Amino acid sequence: MKYLIIVPDGAGDEAIEALGGKTPLEAANMPIIDGLTAKGEVGMVQTIPEGVAPGSDAANLSVMGYDPSVYLTGRSPLEAASIGIDMADTDVAFRTNIITLVDPATGKPADASTKTAYEDLIITDHSSGDITTEEADRLIQTLHAELGNQEIQFYTGVSYRHCMIVKEGSTDYQLTPPHDVLGKAVGANLPAGAGSIEGGAAQPASFITELMKKSYDILRDHPVNRERLARGLNPANTAWIWGQGKKPSLSSFYDKYQITGTAISAVDLIKGIALCAGLDSVDVEGATGTLHTNYEGKAQAAIDEFKKGKDFIYMHLEGPDECSHQGDQPGKIQSLEDIDSRIAKPIIDYLKGTGEDFRVLVVPDHRTPLCIRTHSSTPVPFILYDSRKEQAVDQSRAFNETSGMTGSQFASGYELADYFFEK
Repeated sequence: MKYLIIVPDGAGDEAIEALGGKTPLEAANMPIIDGLTAKGEVGMVQTIPEGVAPGSDAANLSVMGYDPSVYLTGRSPLEAASIGIDMADTDVAFRTNIITLVDPATGKPADASTKTAYEDLIITDHSSGDITTEEADRLIQTLHAELGNQEIQFYTGVSYRHCMIVKEGSTDYQLTPPHDVLGKAVGANLPAGAGSIEGGAAQPASFITELMKKSYDILRDHPVNRERLARGLNPANTAWIWGQGKKPSLSSFYDKYQITGTAISAVDLIKGIALCAGLDSVDVEGATGTLHTNYEGKAQAAIDEFKKGKDFIYMHLEGPDECSHQGDQPGKIQSLEDIDSRIAKPIIDYLKGTGEDFRVLVVPDHRTPLCIRTHSSTPVPFILYDSRKEQAVDQSRAFNETSGMTGSQFASGYELADYFFEK
């Protein structure tokens, strides 16, 4: 038996007037996934537990079979595991985005000539125009050289997603994801909290604010950003720090389900979850975590892993989520159609050709509605196909929110995972 989970990150949405009252999933042409759905099951699943922030960390843990309320220790520690950072138990990891701030006085990205105070600048792009990892590495290396020391280190991740490790740190802060406050001023969203560490010492959040301010002074006139501005691209003119947590500890995926598996994703978070769970992770050249990724390379990597004897592939596609954060409705629909034709089709064709039984689950980790450009906790639709149990064809079953409401309702992602893996 082979198992395939396809996760179109953030694919769930709300009805959009410009689409005739349809959601992007309803508007997208996905004949391969919908073809499986017509012979399979539909339903809805609550991937985000009550009281847990609707982040991709909690959502993907849930979809992979882990209760976030038990296993989630923060987003950045999972990413740190993917980067290869060996965290001590007293270390705290912080997600460090490099983002774009705009001067409200000019409507242009802040640069060396900007006179407006840091607190009054506007958070406009959480990904700095999907900056390349090569460019980002130059910026992170500069931050490490200028701000790093024995207690604080910066590490390069992928694109705009990076990591800061604080030795003997605290997690007791209120830190805001930048994609939650797009279009808003920096000053209203700065770090808060009087963090405490072992022994009762205080480590106020003001130290994080100071690092962010200093990063702005360092980055806004950096050669990388001068080059990006000259090309009409958004600069990465400040570091934005959030997503804190301590070293994660997940139970073994193999012990849980008695199957071997591999995660395929461009995103360090997903790789980190996989590695912490004892799964493998494959890096695919040209996989970007955006609409423009190497779909064919990712599909071939999945097929190759199946050929090597792996039982399970966790195929994560970030494109729909990134398009939602950018407010890109056509891009979101295009990403869904690309996932269908360039990911689902070749892998399903391969699985059918082997003659071996297989099960497929297609489920977003969470919704990222275009109307709010950030994550929500609303349940998401799923489809489940089992080659052994094809149902009578019903074209009314499709991979979207409306169809999902007519099927099975799961109270948690990890319960759906148990059902999918027939535990």
